[in-house]
Amino acid sequence: MLVLVAPGQGAQTPGFLTPWLELPGAADRVTAWSDAIGLDLVHYGTQADADAIRDTAVAQPLLVAAGILSAAALGDVAPDAVAGHSVGEITAAAFAGVLNDTAALTLVRKRGLAMAEAAAVTETGMSALLGGDPEVSVKHLEKLGLTPANVNGAGQIVAAGTMEQLAALNENKPEGVRKVVPLKVAGAFHTHHMAPAVAKLAEAAKALEPTDPKVTYVSNKDGRAVPSGTEVVERLVGQVANPVRWDRCMETFKELGATALIEVCPGGTLTGLAKRALPGVKTLALKTPDDLDAARALVAEHTNA
Repeated sequence: MLVLVAPGQGAQTPGFLTPWLELPGAADRVTAWSDAIGLDLVHYGTQADADAIRDTAVAQPLLVAAGILSAAALGDVAPDAVAGHSVGEITAAAFAGVLNDTAALTLVRKRGLAMAEAAAVTETGMSALLGGDPEVSVKHLEKLGLTPANVNGAGQIVAAGTMEQLAALNENKPEGVRKVVPLKVAGAFHTHHMAPAVAKLAEAAKALEPTDPKVTYVSNKDGRAVPSGTEVVERLVGQVANPVRWDRCMETFKELGATALIEVCPGGTLTGLAKRALPGVKTLALKTPDDLDAARALVAEHTNA
């Protein structure tokens, strides 16, 4: 039973798209997407520096494009379930056939712009807490005025709020937390700070014509499998200002009987969480095309295709 997952913002690194564009037809495909959404994905994926791709309006469409491109390079794969972390949910919606590739990229371009605009109102950010008891950490964050924006499982929670609140967290960690790590994001995503972006995304979503998922689509709002394409889109809109519950997604993977999990480019974060939370499940991160042969072998071993 194979699960295909897509990472969220912060997974991007300078030049990470370069080797993927060397695959046959890949550069033409990404160029066409760039023209469709008015953003040079080729440039940002190959030549731009870390600060340039940290920009929310750039990072989000870049990540969705990379996820769709790397999944396509696997060939005709039919996973049993799909899910995405934060903006990765739009990538997962494309995997499931809820949105076509161009619609997914058009939506994520508008999402990135709206969230960047919301983030510019107040200087905010996010930091990962490593270790500790989740209940203790959440209570501590709330005392500091921070939001547990990503409850990722495997001993990891991501706090979001103002830079002053995050500085206070760094000086006053919850009991049991080993380390507080600032993330490469430009705002307090999945919090009330993003409320202005919800209305803009809802307006953009009116132009979409979603279809029902062709495979099990697991929502990071609550870990529930969502059978309706319309509801998937509604959740994509609302999730911008609500916490990500990746811990519940992984619980659902376990309940579904997952035996393997592949994380599309730029993979690594979600496979790391799965290794700790889903013992016995084989994991693979598609970081470069060099990983494709191993990924295809894993697909053949864990699907009925």
